[in-house]
Amino acid sequence: MASELLDALWQLHRNPGGEPAQALLTATLDIDEGQALQLQLLERWLNEGETLGGWKIGMTSGASRNAMGDGIRPFGFVRTSRIKTDGDRLPLGNLYHGGVENELCFEIGKHLGAGTSAGDARGGVSGVSPGFEINQKRLPGDAAAGLRVADDLSNWGIVAGTVVQVPELLDDLAVTLNRNGEALETVTSEGHIDDHFDSLAILANRLADFGHGLEPGQRVITGAYAKTPFATGVYRGDFGDLGSVQIELTE
Repeated sequence: MASELLDALWQLHRNPGGEPAQALLTATLDIDEGQALQLQLLERWLNEGETLGGWKIGMTSGASRNAMGDGIRPFGFVRTSRIKTDGDRLPLGNLYHGGVENELCFEIGKHLGAGTSAGDARGGVSGVSPGFEINQKRLPGDAAAGLRVADDLSNWGIVAGTVVQVPELLDDLAVTLNRNGEALETVTSEGHIDDHFDSLAILANRLADFGHGLEPGQRVITGAYAKTPFATGVYRGDFGDLGSVQIELTE
């Protein structure tokens, strides 16, 4: 069954505009099974010549916080080819359905693995940048939680802005999502999102459970502030003193 699901996910990732195979519509996986299957999906991409550029940690903010269970924080992978830079343009025809989320993007400075604490995580990052996550909705909304994990938590890629030094405090950070110069939403960290270094520590330890870790040069996103569905236009995330990042979605 796992092999059939992996083949179906692989086809869906390569043809995201297609209908999910029946096996994906009826599959029931727990979170750990989903993580293991996700890493097999990553292996297929690596065998195709892709490289691993970083990770995401999910269920850390807003309405999605604890959506898979209290304290459950699954991870997803980010391919290097899908790490875009400030000012890039992406055609909607390549993205199909999904949305844009403004998120902090941490740059890892040294290996973080089993036994990582929040303090270790703070000391292990070399910088932080304004960023976006580009999410692609490949599965139906009622897909099982473990299957959503296996599907890489809907990740398509990320956008990373200019890296700056990590400030002492991030709890009071207010982040605004703009489209075509219009502010869509402003969200403050406190009360909305898990502590970023707690999230990085959880991620490092969780990855270690599956034989991976956070490595120098990798990028990590830690959760959404605001989000909006795909539409053509110029999106900008304003992150106060940390700067801003921009991406354009085109026809």
